[in-house]
Amino acid sequence: MTTVDKHTPGTCCWIDLMTSDTEGARKFYASLFDWSFEVGAPESGPYTICFRGGKRVAGIGPKPPGAPMPSAWTPYLATEDLDATLARIKGAGGNVAMGPMDVFEEGRMAIVSEPTGGVFGLWQPRRHTGAQLIEEPGSWGWTELNTRDALEASAFFQTVFGLESRKLPDDKITYLTLHLPGAEKASWGVMQMNEQWPAEVPPHFMVYLNTADTDGTAKQAAEVGGKICVPGFDTPYGRIAVLEDPQGAVFSVVKTP
Repeated sequence: MTTVDKHTPGTCCWIDLMTSDTEGARKFYASLFDWSFEVGAPESGPYTICFRGGKRVAGIGPKPPGAPMPSAWTPYLATEDLDATLARIKGAGGNVAMGPMDVFEEGRMAIVSEPTGGVFGLWQPRRHTGAQLIEEPGSWGWTELNTRDALEASAFFQTVFGLESRKLPDDKITYLTLHLPGAEKASWGVMQMNEQWPAEVPPHFMVYLNTADTDGTAKQAAEVGGKICVPGFDTPYGRIAVLEDPQGAVFSVVKTP
């Protein structure tokens, strides 16, 4: 079991779903990942904390009333100084969509975008230190930015967080992994969207959830109101499927080798 007490700045520390139907989302994801839930007070949204085996793994919240945004999963990168990180983001060509703001006594957050258009969150922890369980079935497994300019995007994250960028040795795709300085293990990745991607698909972050059975999870998702966007396929990094929940949020599942 991979448990985490503290997340290093620049790594994915939290994921949450903003959705049009929080109750429906809880039922859907509980059936896939055996999650339990703690629903917050009305003044929190209400915001739901999702648990797997008693450990925090994700959040579910309602979309703001009237917001023109689709239901979507958002990854949050850890920071120890939100204001300083926002200043670097602005200086490197990014934009701040929301925040900075305090979330009660739990921490501080902002929603931002990198120069090519991918939207992500920032989290400066206080009481809420982020996900307590990662890289295990039912928890966060990987984060990936899909963008029309992978080199520009990866350069941005190098500037803002000091991450190192390394290109995968694959001539068929342009894929860069981002690493903490000197680390062999990748923290997350950036993929170039090529001509196979429909022109109307904007740059976006993809959240991967680990599973013990990629095809079984996909089948279950379809049986409880979701959709299989891309059936299970094998990669050197695990068997992956792309799914859509009943409210339209797209995510991936992966069984790692």
